Amino acid sequence: MKNFLIAALATTVFAVPAVAGDYPWKPDKPITIIVPWGAGGATDQVTRVTAGVLEDELGQNVVVVNQPGASGSIGKKNAWEAPRDGYTWAAGAPKQLGTYKLLGQWDTWIDNWRLYNTVTNVPLVSVNPSSPYKDMGQLLKAMAEKEIAVATAGAGSSGHAAIEGIKSVTGIKYKHVTYDGGNPAVIATVGGETEVTTQLASEQAEMVRGGRLRPLAVLASQPLEIEGYGTVPPITDYIDKPLPILSTAFGIFIPKEGTPEEVIETFNMIWEKAIPNSKALKDYALQKGALFTPVYGDEARDKVWPEIQSDAWSFHAAGRAKISPEELGIPKP
Repeated sequence: MKNFLIAALATTVFAVPAVAGDYPWKPDKPITIIVPWGAGGATDQVTRVTAGVLEDELGQNVVVVNQPGASGSIGKKNAWEAPRDGYTWAAGAPKQLGTYKLLGQWDTWIDNWRLYNTVTNVPLVSVNPSSPYKDMGQLLKAMAEKEIAVATAGAGSSGHAAIEGIKSVTGIKYKHVTYDGGNPAVIATVGGETEVTTQLASEQAEMVRGGRLRPLAVLASQPLEIEGYGTVPPITDYIDKPLPILSTAFGIFIPKEGTPEEVIETFNMIWEKAIPNSKALKDYALQKGALFTPVYGDEARDKVWPEIQSDAWSFHAAGRAKISPEELGIPKP
Protein backbone atom coordinates (compact mmCIF):
# COMPACT_ATOMS: atom_id res chain seq x y z
CA MET A 1 0.00 0.00 0.00
CA LYS A 2 1.48 3.34 -1.13
CA ASN A 3 2.75 5.48 1.71
CA PHE A 4 -0.07 4.15 3.84
CA LEU A 5 1.11 5.42 7.20
CA ILE A 6 2.90 8.46 5.84
CA ALA A 7 -0.22 9.69 4.08
CA ALA A 8 -2.40 9.27 7.15
CA LEU A 9 -3.41 12.65 8.48
CA ALA A 10 -5.63 11.50 11.32
CA THR A 11 -6.10 8.13 12.97
CA THR A 12 -8.59 6.81 15.46
CA VAL A 13 -8.34 3.42 17.14
CA PHE A 14 -11.54 2.30 18.84
CA ALA A 15 -11.44 0.22 22.00
CA VAL A 16 -11.91 -3.53 21.70
CA PRO A 17 -15.26 -4.73 23.08
CA ALA A 18 -15.40 -7.60 25.52
CA VAL A 19 -17.71 -9.83 23.48
CA ALA A 20 -17.96 -10.27 19.71
CA GLY A 21 -20.78 -11.70 17.63
CA ASP A 22 -20.75 -15.19 16.11
CA TYR A 23 -19.64 -14.64 12.51
CA PRO A 24 -17.81 -16.75 9.91
CA TRP A 25 -14.85 -14.36 9.91
CA LYS A 26 -13.06 -13.62 13.17
CA PRO A 27 -10.37 -10.99 12.55
CA ASP A 28 -7.20 -11.47 14.57
CA LYS A 29 -5.73 -7.99 14.04
CA PRO A 30 -7.06 -4.41 13.68
CA ILE A 31 -9.17 -3.51 10.66
CA THR A 32 -8.37 -0.27 8.83
CA ILE A 33 -10.99 1.95 7.19
CA ILE A 34 -9.48 4.66 4.97
CA VAL A 35 -11.46 7.91 4.87
CA PRO A 36 -10.26 9.64 1.68
CA TRP A 37 -11.17 13.10 2.97
CA GLY A 38 -10.09 15.32 5.84
CA ALA A 39 -11.28 14.89 9.42
CA GLY A 40 -14.70 16.28 10.31
CA GLY A 41 -16.45 15.88 6.96
CA ALA A 42 -19.50 13.74 6.22
CA THR A 43 -17.50 10.63 5.35
CA ASP A 44 -15.30 10.96 8.43
CA GLN A 45 -18.26 11.51 10.75
CA VAL A 46 -20.37 8.54 9.76
CA THR A 47 -17.37 6.23 9.32
CA ARG A 48 -16.30 6.77 12.93
CA VAL A 49 -19.81 5.94 14.14
CA THR A 50 -19.89 2.86 11.91
CA ALA A 51 -16.46 1.78 13.17
CA GLY A 52 -17.80 1.66 16.70
CA VAL A 53 -20.65 -0.63 15.63
CA LEU A 54 -18.23 -2.93 13.78
CA GLU A 55 -16.05 -3.23 16.87
CA ASP A 56 -19.00 -4.31 18.96
CA GLU A 57 -19.81 -7.01 16.42
CA LEU A 58 -16.29 -8.23 15.54
CA GLY A 59 -14.44 -7.86 18.82
CA GLN A 60 -11.48 -6.24 17.12
CA ASN A 61 -9.97 -2.74 16.92
CA VAL A 62 -11.04 -0.60 13.97
CA VAL A 63 -8.57 2.06 12.86
CA VAL A 64 -9.96 5.06 10.94
CA VAL A 65 -7.29 6.79 8.84
CA ASN A 66 -7.74 10.07 6.94
CA GLN A 67 -5.96 10.22 3.57
CA PRO A 68 -7.38 13.17 1.58
CA GLY A 69 -6.43 14.24 -1.91
CA ALA A 70 -7.45 14.10 -5.60
CA SER A 71 -11.20 14.18 -4.94
CA GLY A 72 -10.99 11.16 -2.65
CA SER A 73 -9.20 8.92 -5.13
CA ILE A 74 -5.88 8.71 -3.25
CA GLY A 75 -7.31 7.04 -0.16
CA LYS A 76 -9.52 4.72 -2.19
CA LYS A 77 -6.56 3.69 -4.36
CA ASN A 78 -4.62 2.79 -1.22
CA ALA A 79 -7.48 0.53 -0.17
CA TRP A 80 -7.59 -0.96 -3.66
CA GLU A 81 -3.84 -1.69 -3.61
CA ALA A 82 -3.82 -3.12 -0.07
CA PRO A 83 -3.65 -6.89 0.48
CA ARG A 84 -7.04 -8.47 -0.30
CA ASP A 85 -7.42 -10.03 3.13
CA GLY A 86 -10.43 -8.10 4.44
CA TYR A 87 -8.43 -5.87 6.77
CA THR A 88 -8.44 -2.68 4.66
CA TRP A 89 -11.63 -0.91 3.60
CA ALA A 90 -12.42 2.40 1.94
CA ALA A 91 -15.16 4.79 3.01
CA GLY A 92 -17.09 7.52 1.27
CA ALA A 93 -19.78 8.12 -1.32
CA PRO A 94 -19.88 5.04 -3.59
CA LYS A 95 -21.30 7.09 -6.47
CA GLN A 96 -17.80 8.47 -7.03
CA LEU A 97 -16.67 4.97 -7.98
CA GLY A 98 -18.90 5.43 -11.02
CA THR A 99 -17.52 8.83 -12.07
CA TYR A 100 -13.75 8.69 -11.49
CA LYS A 101 -13.21 7.12 -14.90
CA LEU A 102 -15.54 9.64 -16.52
CA LEU A 103 -13.53 12.54 -15.04
CA GLY A 104 -10.20 10.98 -16.01
CA GLN A 105 -9.13 10.64 -12.38
CA TRP A 106 -8.86 6.87 -11.95
CA ASP A 107 -9.64 3.74 -13.95
CA THR A 108 -12.04 2.10 -11.48
CA TRP A 109 -15.73 1.27 -11.69
CA ILE A 110 -18.64 0.81 -9.30
CA ASP A 111 -18.92 -2.91 -10.06
CA ASN A 112 -15.33 -3.53 -8.94
CA TRP A 113 -16.44 -2.94 -5.33
CA ARG A 114 -18.71 -4.53 -2.75
CA LEU A 115 -20.85 -1.81 -1.13
CA TYR A 116 -22.12 -1.43 2.45
CA ASN A 117 -24.11 1.79 2.85
CA THR A 118 -25.31 3.43 6.06
CA VAL A 119 -26.85 6.88 5.51
CA THR A 120 -27.92 9.18 2.71
CA ASN A 121 -27.11 12.88 2.87
CA VAL A 122 -28.47 15.86 0.99
CA PRO A 123 -26.61 19.03 0.02
CA LEU A 124 -27.42 22.32 1.69
CA VAL A 125 -26.90 25.78 0.21
CA SER A 126 -25.57 28.02 2.97
CA VAL A 127 -23.91 31.41 3.10
CA ASN A 128 -21.70 33.29 5.49
CA PRO A 129 -24.00 35.20 7.89
CA SER A 130 -22.37 38.49 6.87
CA SER A 131 -23.44 38.00 3.24
CA PRO A 132 -26.40 40.03 1.97
CA TYR A 133 -28.39 36.97 0.87
CA LYS A 134 -31.33 36.28 3.15
CA ASP A 135 -33.01 33.60 1.03
CA MET A 136 -32.26 31.38 -1.95
CA GLY A 137 -34.11 33.64 -4.34
CA GLN A 138 -31.76 36.52 -3.58
CA LEU A 139 -28.71 34.31 -4.04
CA LEU A 140 -29.91 32.93 -7.37
CA LYS A 141 -30.59 36.44 -8.63
CA ALA A 142 -27.08 37.54 -7.67
CA MET A 143 -25.46 34.46 -9.22
CA ALA A 144 -27.29 35.13 -12.47
CA GLU A 145 -25.45 38.45 -12.67
CA LYS A 146 -21.96 37.68 -11.34
CA GLU A 147 -19.58 34.91 -10.31
CA ILE A 148 -19.82 34.12 -6.61
CA ALA A 149 -17.26 31.90 -4.89
CA VAL A 150 -18.63 28.50 -3.86
CA ALA A 151 -16.62 26.18 -1.59
CA THR A 152 -16.76 22.41 -2.17
CA ALA A 153 -14.67 19.33 -1.43
CA GLY A 154 -13.42 19.29 -5.02
CA ALA A 155 -14.29 18.01 -8.48
CA GLY A 156 -16.75 15.16 -8.28
CA SER A 157 -17.65 15.82 -4.63
CA SER A 158 -21.23 16.09 -3.42
CA GLY A 159 -20.93 19.85 -3.11
CA HIS A 160 -19.59 20.14 -6.65
CA ALA A 161 -22.41 17.99 -8.04
CA ALA A 162 -24.90 20.15 -6.14
CA ILE A 163 -23.78 23.49 -7.55
CA GLU A 164 -23.47 22.00 -11.04
CA GLY A 165 -27.00 20.66 -10.70
CA ILE A 166 -28.29 24.13 -9.86
CA LYS A 167 -26.29 25.65 -12.71
CA SER A 168 -27.66 23.10 -15.19
CA VAL A 169 -31.25 24.30 -14.73
CA THR A 170 -30.72 27.99 -13.93
CA GLY A 171 -27.64 29.08 -15.90
CA ILE A 172 -26.07 30.77 -12.86
CA LYS A 173 -22.38 31.66 -12.67
CA TYR A 174 -20.01 30.67 -9.92
CA LYS A 175 -16.33 30.44 -9.06
CA HIS A 176 -15.41 26.94 -7.90
CA VAL A 177 -13.09 26.98 -4.86
CA THR A 178 -11.96 23.50 -3.83
CA TYR A 179 -10.74 22.05 -0.53
CA ASP A 180 -9.53 18.66 0.75
CA GLY A 181 -12.84 17.66 2.24
CA GLY A 182 -16.30 18.87 3.14
CA ASN A 183 -15.34 20.20 6.56
CA PRO A 184 -12.55 22.48 5.21
CA ALA A 185 -14.99 23.79 2.59
CA VAL A 186 -17.56 24.58 5.28
CA ILE A 187 -14.94 26.23 7.50
CA ALA A 188 -13.81 28.34 4.55
CA THR A 189 -17.32 29.73 4.21
CA VAL A 190 -17.60 30.28 7.96
CA GLY A 191 -14.30 32.17 7.83
CA GLY A 192 -15.31 34.32 4.88
CA GLU A 193 -12.92 32.87 2.28
CA THR A 194 -16.01 32.12 0.20
CA GLU A 195 -19.57 33.37 0.40
CA VAL A 196 -21.32 30.07 -0.29
CA THR A 197 -20.94 26.35 0.33
CA THR A 198 -23.05 23.57 -1.15
CA GLN A 199 -21.63 20.74 0.94
CA LEU A 200 -23.80 18.21 2.72
CA ALA A 201 -26.18 19.12 5.53
CA SER A 202 -24.37 16.68 7.83
CA GLU A 203 -21.17 18.70 7.38
CA GLN A 204 -22.89 22.01 8.03
CA ALA A 205 -25.31 21.18 10.84
CA GLU A 206 -23.07 22.26 13.74
CA MET A 207 -22.25 25.61 12.13
CA VAL A 208 -25.91 26.17 11.28
CA ARG A 209 -26.93 25.46 14.89
CA GLY A 210 -24.24 27.83 16.11
CA GLY A 211 -25.37 30.65 13.81
CA ARG A 212 -22.10 30.63 11.88
CA LEU A 213 -23.78 29.68 8.61
CA ARG A 214 -27.13 30.81 7.21
CA PRO A 215 -28.87 27.92 5.40
CA LEU A 216 -30.92 29.04 2.42
CA ALA A 217 -32.20 25.82 0.85
CA VAL A 218 -31.83 22.05 0.95
CA LEU A 219 -31.39 20.38 -2.42
CA ALA A 220 -34.44 18.20 -2.10
CA SER A 221 -38.17 18.39 -2.73
CA GLN A 222 -38.99 18.33 1.00
CA PRO A 223 -37.95 20.68 3.83
CA LEU A 224 -35.07 19.58 6.03
CA GLU A 225 -35.33 19.58 9.80
CA ILE A 226 -32.04 20.25 11.57
CA GLU A 227 -32.11 19.45 15.26
CA GLY A 228 -31.47 22.59 17.29
CA TYR A 229 -32.09 24.95 14.35
CA GLY A 230 -35.42 24.38 12.67
CA THR A 231 -36.63 23.91 9.12
CA VAL A 232 -34.74 24.71 5.93
CA PRO A 233 -36.92 25.20 2.82
CA PRO A 234 -36.46 22.94 -0.23
CA ILE A 235 -34.78 24.20 -3.39
CA THR A 236 -38.04 23.46 -5.22
CA ASP A 237 -39.55 26.54 -3.52
CA TYR A 238 -37.21 28.62 -5.70
CA ILE A 239 -36.59 26.51 -8.84
CA ASP A 240 -39.56 25.06 -10.70
CA LYS A 241 -37.52 23.02 -13.21
CA PRO A 242 -36.67 19.37 -12.49
CA LEU A 243 -33.29 19.09 -10.77
CA PRO A 244 -30.84 16.18 -11.05
CA ILE A 245 -30.76 13.70 -8.16
CA LEU A 246 -28.44 15.32 -5.63
CA SER A 247 -28.67 13.00 -2.64
CA THR A 248 -25.56 11.06 -1.70
CA ALA A 249 -25.37 7.63 -0.11
CA PHE A 250 -22.42 6.96 2.22
CA GLY A 251 -20.86 3.77 3.49
CA ILE A 252 -17.80 1.57 3.34
CA PHE A 253 -16.64 -0.66 0.50
CA ILE A 254 -14.01 -3.20 -0.43
CA PRO A 255 -12.69 -4.63 -3.71
CA LYS A 256 -14.77 -7.61 -4.84
CA GLU A 257 -11.97 -9.57 -6.46
CA GLY A 258 -9.74 -11.39 -4.01
CA THR A 259 -11.64 -10.55 -0.84
CA PRO A 260 -12.23 -13.76 1.17
CA GLU A 261 -15.79 -15.06 1.02
CA GLU A 262 -16.01 -15.32 4.81
CA VAL A 263 -15.30 -11.58 5.08
CA ILE A 264 -18.13 -10.77 2.66
CA GLU A 265 -20.50 -13.16 4.43
CA THR A 266 -19.65 -11.64 7.81
CA PHE A 267 -20.30 -8.07 6.66
CA ASN A 268 -23.51 -9.18 4.94
CA MET A 269 -24.72 -10.55 8.28
CA ILE A 270 -23.72 -7.36 10.13
CA TRP A 271 -25.58 -5.21 7.60
CA GLU A 272 -28.58 -7.53 7.77
CA LYS A 273 -29.10 -7.23 11.52
CA ALA A 274 -26.71 -5.05 13.53
CA ILE A 275 -26.43 -1.95 11.31
CA PRO A 276 -30.21 -1.47 10.77
CA ASN A 277 -30.72 -1.63 14.55
CA SER A 278 -27.82 0.64 15.53
CA LYS A 279 -29.00 3.39 17.86
CA ALA A 280 -25.70 5.24 17.35
CA LEU A 281 -26.23 5.47 13.58
CA LYS A 282 -29.91 6.36 13.95
CA ASP A 283 -29.05 9.15 16.41
CA TYR A 284 -26.31 10.40 14.08
CA ALA A 285 -28.76 10.65 11.18
CA LEU A 286 -31.29 12.59 13.27
CA GLN A 287 -28.70 15.02 14.61
CA LYS A 288 -27.08 15.65 11.23
CA GLY A 289 -30.20 15.90 9.10
CA ALA A 290 -29.38 12.68 7.22
CA LEU A 291 -31.52 9.72 6.15
CA PHE A 292 -30.78 6.35 7.74
CA THR A 293 -30.55 3.99 4.74
CA PRO A 294 -28.63 0.79 5.61
CA VAL A 295 -28.30 -1.45 2.56
CA TYR A 296 -25.59 -3.65 1.06
CA GLY A 297 -24.47 -5.61 -1.98
CA ASP A 298 -26.46 -5.52 -5.21
CA GLU A 299 -29.28 -3.59 -3.57
CA ALA A 300 -26.83 -0.88 -2.50
CA ARG A 301 -25.48 -0.69 -6.04
CA ASP A 302 -29.02 -0.30 -7.42
CA LYS A 303 -29.74 2.51 -4.93
CA VAL A 304 -26.54 4.33 -5.89
CA TRP A 305 -26.95 3.99 -9.66
CA PRO A 306 -29.37 6.97 -10.11
CA GLU A 307 -26.83 9.15 -8.24
CA ILE A 308 -24.11 8.04 -10.67
CA GLN A 309 -26.34 8.81 -13.66
CA SER A 310 -27.21 12.25 -12.34
CA ASP A 311 -23.62 13.23 -11.52
CA ALA A 312 -22.20 11.80 -14.73
CA TRP A 313 -24.50 13.78 -16.98
CA SER A 314 -24.15 16.94 -14.88
CA PHE A 315 -20.36 16.74 -15.25
CA HIS A 316 -20.74 16.06 -18.97
CA ALA A 317 -23.02 19.09 -19.41
CA ALA A 318 -20.50 21.21 -17.51
CA GLY A 319 -17.71 20.12 -19.87
CA ARG A 320 -15.76 18.33 -17.13
CA ALA A 321 -16.13 14.76 -18.44
CA LYS A 322 -13.20 13.32 -20.40
CA ILE A 323 -15.49 10.85 -22.17
CA SER A 324 -19.21 10.56 -22.74
CA PRO A 325 -21.19 8.81 -19.98
CA GLU A 326 -22.64 6.61 -22.71
CA GLU A 327 -19.19 5.11 -23.28
CA LEU A 328 -19.38 3.78 -19.73
CA GLY A 329 -22.89 2.48 -20.18
CA ILE A 330 -24.47 5.32 -18.20
CA PRO A 331 -27.72 6.31 -19.92
CA LYS A 332 -29.14 9.77 -19.52
CA PRO A 333 -31.57 9.84 -16.57
